Amino acid sequence: MMLTSGNSSSHPVSFILLGIPGLENSQFWVAFPFCAMYVVALVGNITLLHVIRTDPTLHEPMYLFLAMLATTDLVLSTSTQPKMLAIFWFHDHEIEYHACLVQLFFIHAFSSVESGLLMAMALDRYVAICFPLHHSGVLTPSVVGKLGAGVMMRGLLWVSPFCFMVSRMRFCPNRIIPQSYCEHMAVLKLVCADTRVNRAYGLFVAFSVVGFDIIVISVSYVIILRTVLGLPSGEARLKAFGTCASHICVILALYIPALFTFLTHRFGHNVPQVVHIMFAILYLLVPPMLNPIIYGVRTKQIRDRVIQGCCRKDSQLKA
Repeated sequence: MMLTSGNSSSHPVSFILLGIPGLENSQFWVAFPFCAMYVVALVGNITLLHVIRTDPTLHEPMYLFLAMLATTDLVLSTSTQPKMLAIFWFHDHEIEYHACLVQLFFIHAFSSVESGLLMAMALDRYVAICFPLHHSGVLTPSVVGKLGAGVMMRGLLWVSPFCFMVSRMRFCPNRIIPQSYCEHMAVLKLVCADTRVNRAYGLFVAFSVVGFDIIVISVSYVIILRTVLGLPSGEARLKAFGTCASHICVILALYIPALFTFLTHRFGHNVPQVVHIMFAILYLLVPPMLNPIIYGVRTKQIRDRVIQGCCRKDSQLKA
């Protein structure tokens, strides 16, 4: 069934999300590790937010950016995983048209926010290592808040036209999306109209967001590397590298599957569909799961705070 609006666009009442084409008989079991990863992401990021909020010593730029990253991870994973698990376990393949657009918006907007926050965290490491005496004066809570707000606004403003342009286009009778969630390119393939403007805008957003962020992160770490290698003490060099190791791991966990997904969507026509879809799912699952683990293990203050909280609860239970 198609609905027609006054702007001459027509759209289906709903779409059908297939899940993982080629693994229909295994989706029920595949969902269990995905569910476990989602639970780890929820518990880890909520714990991270609680620790940062309740410990005044963690109200510093690095941890404030980390709290923003944890919030973004919660939104990003929750926008896709409940529906994905419903598809795998309960065969709930149908998604309402407007719900699909909302999911599309949240996925792309908060992916942009996550990338921007990693860029801001790289700048924080750059100032902390290269200008340690000026760090607290440069990255004040006000500046951190403005950077976070700017990253958020960039994601919202850059991605909003996706939904606006798609909503004004005429769709074909086919309403099957061979994915586990709604994303821009998959929805665009169902449109019965010229989509060159949409595709061009998608490339512009990808290169202006991810391209810009990667350049800033790369330049920051090149300068950091030069500064660290110039330190006279081997212990100081090791400590400086240690503060950056967790951030580099998080960057790789986000950008490797993201770039693979982006490139295979546009150029990887020979890549098996199941491989592409699995990477697309991992792109939305792995960073939210790994971020709290990596930062929780690598950051002594957070690790000690969590251990203290667990010991306190254990003592209360024994009492």
